[in-house]
Amino acid sequence: MAGPISQMWTVSTYVLKQKLAGRKRYPLVLMLEPLFRCNLACAGCGKIQYPPHILKQQLTPEECFRAVDECGAPVVSIPGGEPLMHTEIDKIVEGLVARKKYIYLCTNALLLREKLDLFKPSKYLTFSVHVDGQRDHHDFSVCREGGYELAIEGIKEGIRRGFRVTTNTTLFDGADPNGVRAHFDEMMQLGVESMMLSPGYSYDKAPDQKHFLGRARIRRLFRGILANRKKSWRFNQSPLFLEFLMGKQHYTCTPWGMPTFNIFGWQKPCYLLQDGYADTFQELMEATEWHNYGTESGNARCANCMVHSGYEASAVNDTFGSFGGFLRTIRSTFSHYSDEDALRLLNEPVRPVHAFNPLVQIETETRELEESRA
Repeated sequence: MAGPISQMWTVSTYVLKQKLAGRKRYPLVLMLEPLFRCNLACAGCGKIQYPPHILKQQLTPEECFRAVDECGAPVVSIPGGEPLMHTEIDKIVEGLVARKKYIYLCTNALLLREKLDLFKPSKYLTFSVHVDGQRDHHDFSVCREGGYELAIEGIKEGIRRGFRVTTNTTLFDGADPNGVRAHFDEMMQLGVESMMLSPGYSYDKAPDQKHFLGRARIRRLFRGILANRKKSWRFNQSPLFLEFLMGKQHYTCTPWGMPTFNIFGWQKPCYLLQDGYADTFQELMEATEWHNYGTESGNARCANCMVHSGYEASAVNDTFGSFGGFLRTIRSTFSHYSDEDALRLLNEPVRPVHAFNPLVQIETETRELEESRA
């Protein structure tokens, strides 16, 4: 996992303290959504499909601070919507830096260059720029021509000014493994600190329901992308989570590992699903029926999910859960996964990104068939 040693130390000691205290459920990252409003309308997004009066609302800095203090997680991710559209985002970040929280401000970077003056470089602040691959694929994913160029300009300017900058890539059906690997090379050449990647989640409200991946296709895609990887690639994720995406590890979901707070309160059960809200973090942890969620729960909405917000914490828990888990993490950190069969995957023809894939939307009764094709 790439990042400052101080951040790794903070997260590691936090997790060990939870383990020593005997806590089975604890937050690792707070997903703090200060608003849902966005300057893009991505076809795969379910976060901006709210009526105008909801999109106009935003959390106050004080509400954000109370949630952060209540949760206690060492890392705060600020997604949205587009956080840079928040009228007091600078005050929110300043308050979190003062609390020594490691912040990942998730942005499409359309406003990044003009907003950078609001912030000061800090080891606690990282701009996580959403880049969904190379130019054409990214622009198609975000439904905006020229979006890639603006994102790259924002990345370059952030790096030039001394900010920590990472990228976040979400992959859908039709992604070209060779194109994604080339994208990794390009991001490393730009000088980004590290990269994060995840398969897309099939939000019920997302306008495009055709291009979400089933679990078998996720494993196949990520095996092609992540096997035979280059030493220059740096990922801002647990190496065991990357193995999970490749089908080399099996984890159950840890939905409480990355709890979400937004304008409605504490979202049950996770960042991706909305089954009501709790007034307090304690209520979220104690009143949520966690057994109803995850791939082994029988919940159809969880059937194809392999997203980092549900499984990154599972991988981290494995690292610190036993000496064997720690050894697996060390081994995977330095492995490049030589795989001749995966090389052949890179030579297969890629379905055009616009093509309809009838296996993408997996119904509950056919899930076993999809799994058998892994």
